[in-house]
Amino acid sequence: MSETQAAKPAAPRRDHPRTHHGDTVNDPYAWLKDPEDPATVEYLKAENAFAEARTAHLAALRKSIFGEIKSRTQETDLSVPVRKRGWWYYGRTEEGKQYGIQCRLKADGDTPPEIEAGTAIEGEEILVDGNELAEGHDFFSLGTCDVSPDGNLLAYAVNYSGDERFTLRFRDLRTGEDFPDDIPNVFYGGSWSLDGSVFFYTKVDDAWRPYQVWRHVLGEHEDKDVLVHQEDDERFWTGIDLTRSEQYLFIVSGSKITTEVRYLDAADPTGEFKVFGNGRVQGVELSVDHQGDRFWVLHNKDAENFTLGWTPVEDTTQFHEVIPHDEAVRLESADAFADHVVVSMRRAGLSQVAILGGEDGRLTEIAFDEPIYSVGLGENPDYDSRQIRLGYTSLVTPSSVYDYDIDAAELRLRKRTPVLGDFDPADYVQYREWATAADGTKVPISIVAKQGVTADGTAPCLLYGYGSYEHSIDPYFSIARLSLLDRGVVFAIAHIRGGGEMGRQWYEQGKLLHKRNTFTDFVDCAEHLVDVGWAAPDRIVARGGSAGGLLMGAVANLAPERFAGVLADVPFVDALNTILDPTMPLTVIEWEEWGNPLESPEVYEYMKSYSPYENIADVRYPSILAVTSLNDTRVGFHEPAKWIAKLRHESPNSDVLLKTEMEAGHGGRSGRYDAWEEEAFNLAWVLDKLGAAQIALAE
Repeated sequence: MSETQAAKPAAPRRDHPRTHHGDTVNDPYAWLKDPEDPATVEYLKAENAFAEARTAHLAALRKSIFGEIKSRTQETDLSVPVRKRGWWYYGRTEEGKQYGIQCRLKADGDTPPEIEAGTAIEGEEILVDGNELAEGHDFFSLGTCDVSPDGNLLAYAVNYSGDERFTLRFRDLRTGEDFPDDIPNVFYGGSWSLDGSVFFYTKVDDAWRPYQVWRHVLGEHEDKDVLVHQEDDERFWTGIDLTRSEQYLFIVSGSKITTEVRYLDAADPTGEFKVFGNGRVQGVELSVDHQGDRFWVLHNKDAENFTLGWTPVEDTTQFHEVIPHDEAVRLESADAFADHVVVSMRRAGLSQVAILGGEDGRLTEIAFDEPIYSVGLGENPDYDSRQIRLGYTSLVTPSSVYDYDIDAAELRLRKRTPVLGDFDPADYVQYREWATAADGTKVPISIVAKQGVTADGTAPCLLYGYGSYEHSIDPYFSIARLSLLDRGVVFAIAHIRGGGEMGRQWYEQGKLLHKRNTFTDFVDCAEHLVDVGWAAPDRIVARGGSAGGLLMGAVANLAPERFAGVLADVPFVDALNTILDPTMPLTVIEWEEWGNPLESPEVYEYMKSYSPYENIADVRYPSILAVTSLNDTRVGFHEPAKWIAKLRHESPNSDVLLKTEMEAGHGGRSGRYDAWEEEAFNLAWVLDKLGAAQIALAE
């Protein structure tokens, strides 16, 4: 069937009234929630067929973009080895294989070994080969891959559906043989005891909330496992971790705004965990790390942007402040090593890393040359190391691995992700712009373009946004994005309120009853790009995913005339109905982010005023592509399915598509080649809506 002949799927409308606070609303597409209903599956498949037919004219472009991604990627590659005790650990990929391979080498010295991708590596031990584990499955995900402190044992967890419930297994690295222990339905992560005899893991409840920590003795049957901690407050998740010093185990329970930590000597895995400090205090968040005779503590009690100090191990209620609160600097984390602490922070919209070397609070910040960039602590499992592994990137600089030598105060570039072909960072330029929101707030925008693309008001633009959970979308490099830039597209990130780019107050101004700031900021950023010439008025496509998908749905309702297209990845577009249903995965946890519309009429009316599904009108919407996954446990597939069905009914002249991955979860398809194909589909659609699909790559 040709593009013009393709029949639009029509989801049957069924009465499903909802009544809250005296408001009765009919939800005619509520039946789409059931993935076991044959009618639901049939509808999703029909939508997939329709999306394929409607984009058939882009098949050659999709193939070209996939080829561009593949040709620029060094398919056989390896990471910079990371030292832990007597081993160097690294991952590698091989051309033609979908998944990574986790490996190690015996350590000799502190300098990472010079090993070359694609060659035989003498002495290499393979811990886990994802390709072998994935054989015969359409989806594969590795939930944990954790070597015991003595280096002899491996805990690893596998999932084959995308629903983020894993089967935990154990391997003897001395023999390569797996133990008979097989523990189903575990969550990400977990921790070994110091002697490797015990592994702690977490389980989720029916709402997919990690709420239990269990203790498993290696070699014993799962039935003998002991429940160590259960978090009964449905606002809280829980997890367990082993400190870098390997001296303490921490059980951390956290809601969106409150944290409680319990600790235990890692040499005594059957002992009782103690509550840290003053325990759970509503509205107080903290993180804890161990160093010698003290715990380093980052907290926000009477300190909106957090303060850093320490407590004696013997009395965790005695807090000694080292870095005081600063309204201009958001302290994000503190990682303790044997004789220093690495502090990650954020200032003026940019991430920073500094070394704290003494009790006087003296900080040594690590400087970088680019005007906008992203830097963060990499893998640093060695407690005694005097070199700090950092990850660095920008809009024009591929992901880079640095070691910072503390004694020499020197950065050493260990690796920069290769980009094959004729890529040259100098061919691209990056800028920082500041849009003015309706209330006068200055909102940062990061911009990248090909050299020669000027702010003359004619360029097509892809504007990306997120704006929730204090999650910052920092400038980052993307090989796939080059397929846009080389066709003259400007790429921009709107660092809108609700994220954390400008500190804790930036987040507070974009949540709960201030959530609309997130959406209006994004529209104001789009307007600014037009005003300063970085985007043609009729050539902007908006993109966002998950909570950023809520943003997409909201701005499509708020300013449909502003955008030529909206690409919504796994979008949270039925926000009100989901947050009203405490049986849905993670809903109760979300009440501190969005408010509780079950209890508050004000929250109910406010959410109803912006929830995308609730506010569809008979207007001409921009072209919309919603991409989702059948096994997504974070944002149910039914949300975009209902949204597209209702859009098609209420606005029959609008161009809307739904594409559902039938064997995937929140992150989409799992294999790297599959992921490239998925992204090629998305980018071809974007180029089409920007009027740039026929533009050949620059010579």
